[in-house]
Amino acid sequence: MTENDINLFAEYIQDIETALRAGNATEHTHCPALKKLIESFNPGIVATNEPKRIKCGAPDFVISEGQLVKGYIEAKDVGVSLNKAQKSAQITRYVKGLANLILTDYLEFRWYVGGENRLTARLAAVGKNDRLKLESSGIEQVSQLLSQFLQTSTPQINTPKELAQRMASLAQLIRDAISRALDDCAARTLRARALGIKGGCWGNNWSRFRRY
Repeated sequence: MTENDINLFAEYIQDIETALRAGNATEHTHCPALKKLIESFNPGIVATNEPKRIKCGAPDFVISEGQLVKGYIEAKDVGVSLNKAQKSAQITRYVKGLANLILTDYLEFRWYVGGENRLTARLAAVGKNDRLKLESSGIEQVSQLLSQFLQTSTPQINTPKELAQRMASLAQLIRDAISRALDDCAARTLRARALGIKGGCWGNNWSRFRRY
């Protein structure tokens, strides 16, 4: 690791700490610092915050190199339990549907490849008065994780079993998306009926669709 690498992480930690100590930071406050850190690894890398929505949802960052999407990052606020977050419906969809994903609270980084947790590293911990305490080997470990994340290509499907697993994951994502759409439609239909408006999104056919 070079002195420049260490300086980049030191600047990142300082940016996070400064925002924390201001007392009014949210999870989005730290996005510019994370974007700057990710893009520092390679001049061709672009970390786009709040990109267009995709099938499984709207991850906070899409990481690309030219026209090639390298992966995605979902960021939670500093101090949010990632153990709890990774069990949520949102992160479950992302882990299943995105081949190369990082879940982070800006200090801890969990890297998932093909639905499996490949590597976890912590840069620092929040201490007294919102001071950040650097973890032993934290910079080196997080740097290694981010480097491997950026170097990883989307896994190729080489066997019928891998194809079946991928199709099953996609089918579940589609089913979840349809279910959410139908739930929303049902709510609008009920409101319409309460107001005396006939029909609604699906009229009387909603219950038939919802069973599948």
